[in-house]
Amino acid sequence: MTNLNLETITVTTDDRGVATLTLNRPEKHNAMNGTLIAEVRQATDTLAADDTVRIVVLTGADCSSFCAGGDFNWFKSVASADRETRKKGGLELANMLLALNNLPKPLIGRINGSAYGGGTGMISVCDYAIGVNRAKFGLTEVRLGLIAATISPYVVARIGVPNSRAVMLSGALFTAEKGGEIGLLNEVVDPKDLDARVDAVIADHLQAAPGAVAASKKLIAYVASHDVEENLEYTASALADAWETDEGSTGISAFLGKTLPPWRSGK
Repeated sequence: MTNLNLETITVTTDDRGVATLTLNRPEKHNAMNGTLIAEVRQATDTLAADDTVRIVVLTGADCSSFCAGGDFNWFKSVASADRETRKKGGLELANMLLALNNLPKPLIGRINGSAYGGGTGMISVCDYAIGVNRAKFGLTEVRLGLIAATISPYVVARIGVPNSRAVMLSGALFTAEKGGEIGLLNEVVDPKDLDARVDAVIADHLQAAPGAVAASKKLIAYVASHDVEENLEYTASALADAWETDEGSTGISAFLGKTLPPWRSGK
């Protein structure tokens, strides 16, 4: 069972197989620096490989922020670096987001506070995100003369082109309610209800077969990036493969026998 206590994050796993990855820089509003990016990538790879982990919850340590984007000192060091060093830093962030996006398990965002820049990018790779109603969000890079480049594939996929233009071109902050309207957040709740809603979403996801979840995430990514004709063959083959897995045969046998498969908790 995966438990990590690193410099900028913590990872704990409970007896259900639910891992919680916490950005743990509350004094810096859980802002990103090179260490945090590397540690999140390390933790994500570890959780992906751990078969005892079924679900990952991504959150921030207790403060008013989920993730305030880039840390000031990190920005300062990047500002004084050469082009290749800046590009390397961008690739490290991009690869961290890619690892989170490709995690073969449900990634549930427990968005405990505000998120800006890269923090909004981290929300965008969550499979399900629940945010508190007091939070503010923003893709503020343009106000610094920069662009939201490395996070853009996930932000655009999450909220669509029209909404991306609406929030990325001005850099203006927007409310949690607006975040829900444009699809950044799946739910907006009062802070006192956050944990209960996260637990309810976890309970739903624990009813799903782990292998089928991983295959479904892969399926969604493929279908979204290919045309109808390419999807015909891929989806038919993917379904045939699913029938032939141990989970598929076990699940169908349980259904026909009116029993529950082993991965279900009896909901």
